[in-house]
Amino acid sequence: MGNFKAIFLALIISLITFDQSTLHVNADMSKSMSITWGKQHASMKGEELQLVLDKTSGSAAKSKAPFLFGSVEMLIKLVPGNSAGVVTAYYMSSSGSTHDEIDFEFLGNVSGQPYIIHTNVYAQGNGSREQQFYPWFDPTADFHNYTIHWNPTEIVWYVDGIPIRVYRNYESEGVAYPNKQGMRIFTSLWNADNWATRGGLEKIDWNSAPFTATFRRFRARACKWTGPVSITQCATNSPANWWTSASYSKLSNAQMSQMQRIRSSNMIYDYCKDTKRFNGKMPLECSKPQF
Repeated sequence: MGNFKAIFLALIISLITFDQSTLHVNADMSKSMSITWGKQHASMKGEELQLVLDKTSGSAAKSKAPFLFGSVEMLIKLVPGNSAGVVTAYYMSSSGSTHDEIDFEFLGNVSGQPYIIHTNVYAQGNGSREQQFYPWFDPTADFHNYTIHWNPTEIVWYVDGIPIRVYRNYESEGVAYPNKQGMRIFTSLWNADNWATRGGLEKIDWNSAPFTATFRRFRARACKWTGPVSITQCATNSPANWWTSASYSKLSNAQMSQMQRIRSSNMIYDYCKDTKRFNGKMPLECSKPQF
């Protein structure tokens, strides 16, 4: 009987710990996110967020809670038509000059040309780890799922459930990794025609304004950041921290096959292959197994 009571008490404690450390965001958008700037150009209703850009302003929103490890996803429909110079951003970031950040950015293009899916990762304020892809679908015709999965072992970017990129943790070998700062989820629609399309050669056609991007069904199955104590709590290997299980430490063979197909046919830039940019002194992680 004593053993039974001890087991029962341990179960109750584990459930309480789970409730404190893990946040499942499944509510209306307005309950989990707030508009941060361009309020007159943004609207939130139920599960949907609309961001608008015109000549006077863009707009943006962020999650009310920060997280450390887990999975966040959003359904997004991008600006249709001539979107040259327009950037739609969906990313995770901490604050400060030594911030961590995990990016999805969607670079608009002139009519008839494909969007560019731009990905990047910052650790301790340092980025320059870009990889870019052409989508294999029209991202303006319907909503598509963009997911960031992030754990102590690796970061994986997914599009409609297909992994397109992995960034592994080589911190023990001198490569910075984002694992000690809570990050909020941000969305924004803004004017980036000084660089976004053909290096800034294609400018925004304001005659096509206003531009609208729509976001739906934000979900975060992630560990809520409550301060430095979360560094250990969110990384502990336990059933509550499902993202730390062995099955999430590396892509499966099927996922690897999916990713390699996309990377071989749709990848247009990889910083680890840009020897001119780094004058031959490539970032250390580029010499390590990427997947």
